[in-house]
Amino acid sequence: MYKSEKLANSLKLLIENGIWKTNEKLPSLRHQAELSGFSLITVMNAYQELEAQGLIYSKEKSGYFVIAQEVSNNEHNQNVMLNPKIEINSTVFKYLKSIQPDNIIPFGTAFPDSQLLYSSKLIQTFSQLARHRFNYEQNPSLPPGNFALRKLIAQRYCIQGIETVPSDIVITSGGLDALNLSLQAMTRVGDYILLQQTIFYGAWQAAERLGLKVITIPEHPDHGIDLEAFEQAIQKYPIKVCLLMLNCHNPIGFTVSDDIKFQLAKLLHQYKVHLIEDDVYEDLYYDHKKPLSMKYYDQQNLVLHCSSFSKTLGASFRVGWVHAGKFSESIQHIQLMSTLSVNSFIQNALIEYLSHRHYEKHLKALRLSLKRNKKQFYNYLTEHLSPVCKIEYHPSGYFLWIELPEYIDSIYIYKMLLDQNISIAPSVLFNANFVKQNNFLRINCSFDFNNRIESILSQIVYCIKSTIKDHSIQS
Repeated sequence: MYKSEKLANSLKLLIENGIWKTNEKLPSLRHQAELSGFSLITVMNAYQELEAQGLIYSKEKSGYFVIAQEVSNNEHNQNVMLNPKIEINSTVFKYLKSIQPDNIIPFGTAFPDSQLLYSSKLIQTFSQLARHRFNYEQNPSLPPGNFALRKLIAQRYCIQGIETVPSDIVITSGGLDALNLSLQAMTRVGDYILLQQTIFYGAWQAAERLGLKVITIPEHPDHGIDLEAFEQAIQKYPIKVCLLMLNCHNPIGFTVSDDIKFQLAKLLHQYKVHLIEDDVYEDLYYDHKKPLSMKYYDQQNLVLHCSSFSKTLGASFRVGWVHAGKFSESIQHIQLMSTLSVNSFIQNALIEYLSHRHYEKHLKALRLSLKRNKKQFYNYLTEHLSPVCKIEYHPSGYFLWIELPEYIDSIYIYKMLLDQNISIAPSVLFNANFVKQNNFLRINCSFDFNNRIESILSQIVYCIKSTIKDHSIQS
């Protein structure tokens, strides 16, 4: 046993026996080294081991403190995980580079089929605007963005019952930029944030870049989010902010019910914890009623709502925003030193497009197409992969989340398919802890179902089935 493990076990007993109390500060690294006779490195490793076990937490420039032990034996607490060091950016970079070539079938991309996003009215608007350059060159491209565009976005919130004024809105270079700016405005290196166990890789990348410690909670099989685990996580750790995706979740696809959102809002208010809501798929619902955002339930300005036009108008229109409220000024200051604001030409084109309700007509047609295509993908894959694989279907968006047998590594499937110029998204992209449970994959099913698409799906089915067969032979 290493010296650090021995020391960690000794200190663990002090906590479990109540000698060190909840929220009590531990001796500093240097003081503990003097007390124990171990080196500073050994003490640091021991403290980090206790932190990984969920027994202590750290505060920047303040030291280490004992975590409340009264919830440590609860079964839900076993699913609350600490991820003190995130290393996912390199994996995401390599993956995105691998699916970039034009000859790759983009079933792994996060954007809908560009054929569905083409809007003749938007192109016409661009053309007309380009002939009158002075109209958009007069507007400076600085934070918080074009006032007229912010006013239109604020009106969309008001229609949903969320009282909003243009000064609440900050225009960003897409949804990911909105998330990054919000997280940067609300955290410092070493802070604890809470994520869903499985979530869009951009959240993990942001945590890695900002040097944050991540607490994860599991998805609930019925409700999407486990409220008991959520409450125990914020009781146990000094969570600075939560970053959650509750509508049309990427990659799984679920939408959390209004009742669960209401209960979640009560917990946020009770514990005074902030939430950054990633809601870039908010308009891709299938029902007649748009799902509510957490901002609707926010009574204490604890929620920053982030969204974007890029998933409905295409990757070329990376225009997003943050409903930032009281954090608007802080986000603008950070934005001024990094991404500035979106090109004024694009902002003006969107103003014209949104003002004439072309966007609403486009969304209606887009939702119908996505609903049809996703159902056809689901029916085909269910017919050919059941019962060996479980396929999650939720009535929104354009992703299918497929659970392979436990012994199948989705990275292996991804590499096999990439050799055939087909991309899928393996689960390692969405969960930093999918080391022992990497048997999930995401498929983009936004494409019109035809003979070519069916042929590609048959290749995916063959790849999965042959892998399962090979494993059975070897066993």
